[in-house]
Amino acid sequence: MSRSSLILACSFLLLAGCDRPADAPAQPAETGVAAGVVERKFAGTPLPDLQFADPAGNALDLGAQDGPVLINLWATWCPPCVKEMPQLDALASELEGEVRVLTISQDIRGAEVVTPFFAKGGYVRIEPWLDPDTKLSAQFTPEGVLPLTILFDATGKEVLRVAGGYEWDSPEAIALIRQSLSAQ
Repeated sequence: MSRSSLILACSFLLLAGCDRPADAPAQPAETGVAAGVVERKFAGTPLPDLQFADPAGNALDLGAQDGPVLINLWATWCPPCVKEMPQLDALASELEGEVRVLTISQDIRGAEVVTPFFAKGGYVRIEPWLDPDTKLSAQFTPEGVLPLTILFDATGKEVLRVAGGYEWDSPEAIALIRQSLSAQ
């Protein structure tokens, strides 16, 4: 088995091992200060040319995005991910027309757990994209760290990323995104 195949297999097992039963509630969100740290060491990495679907079967082609995009990899069983979802919804509202905010679930059971999660949360600006095969996690976080949020500029190049929770609806986060994109 090649090294990349082994990493992919381990990533899938890590994510699969953390998926919860259908009747179990999502873990409660953490309280306190978010733990994520802004990193720019991967700046310039291209937006992957991968396709995803939402629970209704609509397609999303990442390679065809025509503007800045903030991608959030998350899962219903991940406490900091759950905490970020309403913040990302508020961020998407604040940055509407400037940055598209994409939340891509890494739950291996896909729509089965994501649809009720979104219905309960009442999110209006973010869309429930699904990645049950964890293709994005395998590419961007082989160690399985969630949430992982990556900002790509209008040319499809990575600007920054945050591994772990972050307060996405804060004035600081909004300023960080706007300043990072205007510096491009």
